[in-house]
Amino acid sequence: MEGSSQYLLPRPVKKFLTAECTIGQKACRRVGGTMNISIRLAEVRDVPELSRLIELSVRGLQAGDYSPAQLERALAVVYGVDTRLIADRTYFVAEAGEIGSSGETTSAAKAADQPLGSNATLKRCAAQNQNIGEGFSIVGCGGWSRRRTLYGGDQFAGREDSLLDPTTEAAKIRAFFVHPEWARRGIGGMILDACEKAAIAEGFHRLEMGATLTGVPFYRAKGYTEIERVEAPLGDGLTLAVVRMEKTVVSRY
Repeated sequence: MEGSSQYLLPRPVKKFLTAECTIGQKACRRVGGTMNISIRLAEVRDVPELSRLIELSVRGLQAGDYSPAQLERALAVVYGVDTRLIADRTYFVAEAGEIGSSGETTSAAKAADQPLGSNATLKRCAAQNQNIGEGFSIVGCGGWSRRRTLYGGDQFAGREDSLLDPTTEAAKIRAFFVHPEWARRGIGGMILDACEKAAIAEGFHRLEMGATLTGVPFYRAKGYTEIERVEAPLGDGLTLAVVRMEKTVVSRY
């Protein structure tokens, strides 16, 4: 799997940007554009960017399903980067780049540094303080695992890193997060497809996950069925509802 070009999956995405700027930068990007999404394996150097992405995703997309107190505690003790997945080469990132007139792709982060136009646009950016990527080139992430841990970043206490038996056990779908401004644009589906292909290639016939309440409709649409609802302990008397979901897969790739 490592270094295989089959995971570099470019996909053009129409993206009409309104008032976009980067924190600490004087330039905003122009309005309008066509974006290209590519999937690649995550690397250790991505960890700081992934950590920021996860926090933005949790705060921006899960607020309708969990209380502010739950989300704060979950970010402290559950949500986070699992560097074991990166070391195992089973974690993917989705990168956004702008397709220029020459057909070349420029990352969202790099494009955000380009000089731009009017003071009105700059002021609008500053007022909103919100954008498609805020310096991000990584706009989504997710992975799978041949290990028993069902969910949780490096800081999560309930980890179990022993290996699964692909002939009898389910591979784990792990740690999917998408930037709020890039949600519902097919990015999660692209990453999930890469994960399923990789797990099947290693002989797994079943996939399992611990889905957030926010993620259940997405995974249900992808053929996963709910097994049970569990409450992940967060401390301070709080828990986080997590739904175990499962899917039987066949080698169709």
